[in-house]
Amino acid sequence: RDFFVWLPPGYNKDTSKEYPVLYMHDGQNLIDPKTSYTGKDWRVDEIVTRLIKEHRINEIIVVGINNTDDRLEEYSDSEKGKKYLKFLVEELKPFVDSKYRTLKDKHNTAIIGSSMGGLISFIAAWEHSEVFSMAGCMSSSFYYNDEKIFKTIEEYDGAKKHIKFYIDHGEDGLLRGQKMFCKLSQLGYVIGTDIDYFYARGAEHNEAEWAKRLERPLIFFFGK
Repeated sequence: RDFFVWLPPGYNKDTSKEYPVLYMHDGQNLIDPKTSYTGKDWRVDEIVTRLIKEHRINEIIVVGINNTDDRLEEYSDSEKGKKYLKFLVEELKPFVDSKYRTLKDKHNTAIIGSSMGGLISFIAAWEHSEVFSMAGCMSSSFYYNDEKIFKTIEEYDGAKKHIKFYIDHGEDGLLRGQKMFCKLSQLGYVIGTDIDYFYARGAEHNEAEWAKRLERPLIFFFGK
């Protein structure tokens, strides 16, 4: 599977410094409009660089993981989805940690995606909170498989998981996005502390819209 590793501007200046890591799905759509599904990318490299220069976030490493033809299954709570998460946790993260100067603990490891990528980001943090302590779920497909993700939450009776959640949507996920925010609030997640929720009124379901909103979860997770 193809993936890229984007290094922050100061990475080669201080060879002793270690960095938080953000894992992102749909790697083809993140930094290059030529490979993006819609011809417009998330502009991740540009947005992260700008926020770093503006001293609004700490420097981070970004890992973009390409999707495959099995995207729908890999980004859901299916057998292929479980294998995808196993790949992230047991193969990709250890590889990145071994090759780059990363802060390896969960408190410095985030995961973000949109649509089905938002769903699998939620599942990744929920099922592997020992690895990911931050999950950005943009325009997430919480409806998928008869809203199975809500059943998973409702059936959970353990202690509150130490995860920071970012939940947003435009006109594409109004009901389920609000429902997820309410469910998490009922579990004790507090707005501004360990959950952030944003409704982008009038926003459509595409990469250009997610690019407009990306700085919000970046600041929530990595802000100074």
